[in-house]
Amino acid sequence: MRTFKIEAPDEALRPAIQAKIDNLNKPKGSLGRLEELAMQICLIQQTFEPSLEHPCHLLLGGDHGIEREGVSVSPREVTWQQMINFTHGGGGVNMFCRQHGFKLRIVDIGVDFDLSDVSGIINRKIARGTKNFLYEPAMTEEEFNQAIQVGADLADDCIGEDCKIISIGEMGIGNTSPSSIWMSLFGDISLNNCIGAGSGLDTPGIRHKREVLSKAVERYHQLIPLPSPTSPLIYFGGYEMIAAIGTMLRAAECHLVVLVDGFIMTACALAAIRLYPAAQDYMIFTHCGDESGHRMMLDIVDAKPLLSLGLRLGEGTGALCAFPIVDSAVRMINEMNNFDNAKITKYF
Repeated sequence: MRTFKIEAPDEALRPAIQAKIDNLNKPKGSLGRLEELAMQICLIQQTFEPSLEHPCHLLLGGDHGIEREGVSVSPREVTWQQMINFTHGGGGVNMFCRQHGFKLRIVDIGVDFDLSDVSGIINRKIARGTKNFLYEPAMTEEEFNQAIQVGADLADDCIGEDCKIISIGEMGIGNTSPSSIWMSLFGDISLNNCIGAGSGLDTPGIRHKREVLSKAVERYHQLIPLPSPTSPLIYFGGYEMIAAIGTMLRAAECHLVVLVDGFIMTACALAAIRLYPAAQDYMIFTHCGDESGHRMMLDIVDAKPLLSLGLRLGEGTGALCAFPIVDSAVRMINEMNNFDNAKITKYF
């Protein structure tokens, strides 16, 4: 796959950034996580005056062959129907993008429907859905590389508009299934503990999902006894998920702030971190969703999510909801006065 040069942010500025934060006219540490976020963003951007200008949100669509096995309560046509709905401004992602000033890019990476003539959808289709990983790899190595490149190119499109912060969402019926498997394989966690209701499976449905995914993982181990770091991504991933990884890695390479959404995007972030550990330094994990196992997946990378609102819509909506907190952290370090200028005696 394409290689990325991702290095941890230079720590040389940390003492001076900390001094600036500590000298804002407030008790030391009194703004808690906002102070931590401000430090992280300053280090990412290597500045004392960080910016969140021109925020971009990528909504990536793709279908999954495993959906044919009845692992989702929603049929696959919902993917293309929702993609079209997004172009009309009627989705949750549209509302939150409008609210918080994000430029929304709706991208078809692998939807099983011809959307090429739909205005407002960027056509980067690799294929009309992945193959069914119960029987064979979801994609070829060539398709995997193509999806990584598509994701990186999308990040470059945002960077070309002077974007400083990027968030990513997904639309793809069945994508909690590969996410659960990645969580199990990358986190060394029992697969049963990683599988939840997705878009609303009942107890028998969850049981069936566990049976299907367990068989798929067993077959994977039989076919690929010596997996490479990318083997689980190729075998189980969706095109939209692999593209999200490419976006995250390119964004980290270019020192952008990356807002990580819920269960599916956390699985993508986990995969990106396994490939390039330093990529995590550029990520802000925005919320702990309602999908079973999300908290455990966050614990794998020792992430502290900003919100816990029981969200499980996807589309990147949780990341967008958390943006005002990130914005507050940046406003804090840029706009609060310090003790000297305010002529206030330090009271800590």
